[in-house]
Amino acid sequence: MNVSRRHALLALATTLLATPAASAETIRVGLPTKTYWPTTIAETAVRQKLFEKEGITAELTIYRSGAETFEGMAAGAADIILDPPSLVSAGRKKGVMSRIVANATMGNFGWQLMVPVKSALDVKGLNGKKVAITAAGSGSDLLALWTIQDRKIEFTRVPVGGGGLVPNLLAGNVEAAVVYSPLSFQISKSGEARTILDYSKEVPPNLTAGWIVLDKFAEAKPQVVQKAINALYGAVAFMRANRDVTVKLIADLYEMPAEIAALEYDNTIMKLETDGNMAAANVPAAVQLSLDLAKLGGLKDIVPVEDVISTKFKPVPTRP
Repeated sequence: MNVSRRHALLALATTLLATPAASAETIRVGLPTKTYWPTTIAETAVRQKLFEKEGITAELTIYRSGAETFEGMAAGAADIILDPPSLVSAGRKKGVMSRIVANATMGNFGWQLMVPVKSALDVKGLNGKKVAITAAGSGSDLLALWTIQDRKIEFTRVPVGGGGLVPNLLAGNVEAAVVYSPLSFQISKSGEARTILDYSKEVPPNLTAGWIVLDKFAEAKPQVVQKAINALYGAVAFMRANRDVTVKLIADLYEMPAEIAALEYDNTIMKLETDGNMAAANVPAAVQLSLDLAKLGGLKDIVPVEDVISTKFKPVPTRP
């Protein structure tokens, strides 16, 4: 074989080997807010190259709330997002056809109703006051609405974005805030705020959040959806098996002390769903309870459970 022919064959082989990486599908992952466990999952999947091992690339976009994240998906800016069933239900009523393809969590772990440490208010004392939430229609909003209904009080819900909860609470712009972990753990540990209602204990267990895609995306690119959830649940498995690495990641990502990151790991990360299977026997009832709680909180756009979930996918966790 002459030199020029050998070079040509080598060039062709190099091109063929490079093609899969060059043409790898990109999955755009929408996350509800920065300092929140879905971000930890997605960042772990990226850093452990789990998306790459599935043959796809991932672009992470962090929004200011769950509602804004859902709007991003509806507008075509995100392919897979993490949000509650209530937004899927409300969205379908408005023509945004999406479904939950993987169950992420069955509880409001780390979510707390908090007041400044010097405040004398209890839950009943919030009647007529202002309470910070991330955004209307978000998970924090649903918990605030649930509080209003369950405790038979009235207060004004003030949307401030995920990054605005703690600053507005500590500045006295609101009397209380619905705070997610690890921020709730951080301001409690620092002595800046105290918990007056622990939602993980007060709200009945239900499917509080899942990974969601538009119906048309699932139909057009089912393999990409499958690969994405494989990577995300591979990240959950990795985190559960690697406490020190995950605690350090949480501390670094959110610029918080290791002891707070450890609380987040033990009280939130270790309680996340590891299977994600929407076809599991307990899922329909858990989704229905979530919708019922949202309805109790004021959501009117309720659709049947079968319209909220998809059982076509089951995560097969990617190994690092």
